Amino acid sequence: MAKVLYRVGRACARHGLMVIIAWLALLAVAVAGVVSVGGGTDEEFTIPGSESQQALDVLADTFPASSGTSAQLVFTAEEGQRLTDPASKEAIGEVLAAAGTAPDVATVIDPFTAGTLTKDGSTALAQVQYTVSLSELAQDDADRLRETANDAAQEAGVDVLVGGDAFKSRGAEVSPVELVGVVVALIVLLITFGSALAAGLTLLPAFIGLGVGIAALLSLTDLVTISSTAVTLALMLGLAVGIDYALFIISRHRTQLAEGQGVHDSIGRATGTAGSAVVFAGLTVVIAMTGLAVVRIPFVTVMGLAASLTVLVAVLVAITLIPALLRLAGQRLRPAEKRRNSATGQPRPTLGRRWVGGVVRRPVSVVLVVALGLGAAAVPAMDLKLALPDNSTASPGSGEREAYDLIDKEFGPGFNGPLLMTVEPEDGGATPQELQQQAGQVRESVGAMADVHAVSPPRSSPNGEVAILTVVPGTGPMDEKTTQLVETLRADALELGAATDTVLAVTGTTAVAIDVSAQLSDSLVPFTLVVVGLALVLLLLVFRSVVVPLKAAAGFLLSVGTALGVVVVVFQWGWAADLLGVHTTSPIVSFLPIIVMAVLFGLAMDYEVFLVSSMREQYVHNGGRPLEAVTQGFVLSSKVVTAAALIMFSVFAAFATSHSPVVKPMALALAVGVLADAFLIRMTLVPAVLALTRNAAWWLPRRLDRMMPNIDVEGATLDGAHQDSGPPRSGALRP
Repeated sequence: MAKVLYRVGRACARHGLMVIIAWLALLAVAVAGVVSVGGGTDEEFTIPGSESQQALDVLADTFPASSGTSAQLVFTAEEGQRLTDPASKEAIGEVLAAAGTAPDVATVIDPFTAGTLTKDGSTALAQVQYTVSLSELAQDDADRLRETANDAAQEAGVDVLVGGDAFKSRGAEVSPVELVGVVVALIVLLITFGSALAAGLTLLPAFIGLGVGIAALLSLTDLVTISSTAVTLALMLGLAVGIDYALFIISRHRTQLAEGQGVHDSIGRATGTAGSAVVFAGLTVVIAMTGLAVVRIPFVTVMGLAASLTVLVAVLVAITLIPALLRLAGQRLRPAEKRRNSATGQPRPTLGRRWVGGVVRRPVSVVLVVALGLGAAAVPAMDLKLALPDNSTASPGSGEREAYDLIDKEFGPGFNGPLLMTVEPEDGGATPQELQQQAGQVRESVGAMADVHAVSPPRSSPNGEVAILTVVPGTGPMDEKTTQLVETLRADALELGAATDTVLAVTGTTAVAIDVSAQLSDSLVPFTLVVVGLALVLLLLVFRSVVVPLKAAAGFLLSVGTALGVVVVVFQWGWAADLLGVHTTSPIVSFLPIIVMAVLFGLAMDYEVFLVSSMREQYVHNGGRPLEAVTQGFVLSSKVVTAAALIMFSVFAAFATSHSPVVKPMALALAVGVLADAFLIRMTLVPAVLALTRNAAWWLPRRLDRMMPNIDVEGATLDGAHQDSGPPRSGALRP
């Protein structure tokens, strides 16, 4: 690999102008694609093949007016008045009539007809049913309902709040606050390099690659269902790895220039060595993210593929565009000579040397402290509860949040997440009257179940082939008891269906969310085994060692556990919630653990490769002195790994300021995970374990060694590569 990338780096440097123009042209084409064919994002969570989704598909064919999303209108009376007064009833009727004229509204259910009125007559709940799903409902059309209802209520003299599923979060929006991470990254780069030119050359290609990746992704939204969360994840990850990969290659190039290498040869060698690590690290991220397909949930698979696209572009930028830009910068990137200690004439001891020296002297204590400390931080993760967000997590003060809270208070939490139960005749030959009778029998049985607050009278489809019951649980949509109720309804469906000669299915927004969370939860263990197994195989191939992969996999699990533990503490338990802008404690968004695991796996392997490959290189070249190799390898790579981790942390931490109930916990988990993995696992636990195992750290059974391919990440095959043989050929960029 190193030889191939060495040639790629030199070729891109030789034809630098053409490479730069090619990337700018690619960026222009991608942006043009967004403008010409790009569509909108889709926030709907579906799970094909599940009972809830199959039932929704049946409703879409037979009962389209009940298969779409819904909204809720909550009317409240002035103090001392009742909504049952004639004037109030007339006013509510006017509002409902106006709401029925909003775009895509199929029907509006009168609260007086449905009986959704509090006993004291102070609050009434009306249901608005759309003909389209949430993903198909335009934001402007949803806003039109709110405006129409509010205007009509004001004219009629009643108070109304508008909420419901139609006003769920439409995904993440990137604000200028999230870009603070870029400013922090620039500061870190300026401190690391001590050069504005080097810092600028690190950020520029990262932005170009990010622009190409995100624009290409957005241009596909008309063809593929892509959520805004997928775009945000791709943005976070693409920005972070793009800067880090550029940092690794440019840092290696400047080190080689300081050692006296020629510009052209140094570019090739930096691409062959650091570039090999970049390719390997990038491919691990891509493999982990595409591995999300094993979950078999389309929107999760798309999230993984979207993130993989930006990472893949970042890798291509690192091994092609950066060599071209380095050739353009030429000798101006050669660092000034380091200041030396006046007494010894040697370079002053760095913080990294002092740190690793302390770790190597007390490896047993370090291993115990880090393992026990991170293990304790991971304990709260055992209390992890998963669900999809609803309006209970909306911003306080928003209309949908106020409506949710008022419904919860006046009617009960189950009215915020009712279930739909479809009733179909078993033989398909029942008359509409017989179907109504069968559905009535089902209603009686379901209404007698524990944790069922109410069951609506059955409604039949226009063709009389299916009836619908609205089942109101006694608990909220994200409550564990609601999940148990769905499981009970499905478990009893066969027996109840046989008794009434019907086929029953449980569906609705709440049931779909429960199905998605259940499948994601069931996929956690298999996905963990796949990721950890992949880590073992990849690191075994790269480092030809048994200890290194085992240590890396154990460290990865500690990092993931710590990240999830902190998320549980903040978002479920409410610790430091106000400080982080978390207004409501709730279960964790159900796809967060598996996404965080995939991302952290790739990033953990980044730091493992860059740090340990430097140690192995020293071990190979210094005659097998293990402690010296650990120390020297750490000193050579710790500064750049520290800078890379701080950049990655700052990018994720900036996104943790988001108001999105999906992005905020995910960004916090990634920020904590990166911090723990880089500084406590890779830069503390790793040197301690290698110091403990010494020569055994690099042992591999001979038979296995002969069977494995030789992947040259350290660039050992470049020892015989020719040195800079003079100026580049005509047409190349000159400094």
